[in-house]
Formats: sequence, structure tokens, C-alpha cells
Amino acid sequence: MHRLSYGFVLGYHGCDLTVGERLLGGDSFTPSQNDYDWLGPGIYLWEANPLRGLDYAREAMSRKGSRITTPFVVGAVIDLGNCLDLTTAFGIGVVKRGYESLKRSHAELGTPMPTNTADRLRRRLDCAVIQRVHSIFEDAGLPAFDAVRGVFTEGRPAYEGAAFDEKTHVQIAVRNPDCIKGVFRVPHQHLAMPV
Repeated sequence: MHRLSYGFVLGYHGCDLTVGERLLGGDSFTPSQNDYDWLGPGIYLWEANPLRGLDYAREAMSRKGSRITTPFVVGAVIDLGNCLDLTTAFGIGVVKRGYESLKRSHAELGTPMPTNTADRLRRRLDCAVIQRVHSIFEDAGLPAFDAVRGVFTEGRPAYEGAAFDEKTHVQIAVRNPDCIKGVFRVPHQHLAMPV
């Protein structure tokens, strides 16, 4: 299968302070199960990006129905294990095959394919494709993916004429909670913008 060449990565989970303190106290992460999750079901973390994790918690706090009252970020040590890495040719090839399988199924059933929203924030198509990939591997008796990893360009250009966007990030969806080897409190200096 596909195991990345490096070992552990640091991920950051944006949440409410009470949730963060519970995680630091030993509680388990709750996987996201939305039909629009970018990388399918899993525990979502921002790779090597504590500021983006905190920004996410702040953004989420302003949404209707949000349970975040005090934005917080928790760090985690992650072993990606058998990872579906969408930054590699292998990973992209796998999801392309997953898409073709999903497309055939919907055509046979005469049902419309899920779609991503124009702003690309609700990714029902991408979520369905990744879930199809997991089903294909399971049906074939292949090892399950422990995590899914992808790069996302998001936000406005960082500066006039830039090809870098303000919110570009690497996201990880951990499917196997045993891959989270520990959690830690993020030092305050890691949450401050450099001068």
C-alpha cells in the first residue's frame, strides 16, 4: 500500500476551549461525519499549522449554531500510517479511480452525482469519492487507510499578483484514532504572528 517515507507529523485541531481541555485531559477526539467533509470522515487536523487551526476555531465560532465560545487549538502527534496522500501521484490516481467507480454507480442507478459548492467549502463530491475509495479497498480485502492527507488552496491571494492564497494548508483526516500518539498544549509563541 502507500506508507509515507517520514514518521510522525504534528497536527493542530481547532475547537472550543472546553473541548481542548478535555482532549488534553485524555478524552478521545470525535471524528467528523459530515457528507461535505473535504477528506471524508475522520478527525481533522491542520498539519504543522497551529495558527490556521486557531483561525478555523475563530471562524467556526461566528457560524450559526456553533458550539465554540472560546476558540482554542490542541496539538497532536500523528503517525499517518497507511495514508491516502493526495499530494502524490499514487493518491491522485486512487481518487480518480474512485470517482470513475462512483460515476458508474450513479449512472446505473440514474441518480445525480453529488457536487461541491462553487466556493469549494462544502465538498460533497470529494467526500463521496473518498468514501468510495475506502469501500473499494475494504471490498477488495486491502488494508484500510489510516489517514487521508491533502493540500487545499483557500482564501484570497496573499498579496497583489500572488499565486499563494492566505488560507492554503495541508489537512489531515485521521480515520484510525490509534494513529494519534499524543496531544499537547500549544505554546503561546506558536500562536503569534511573527513581526
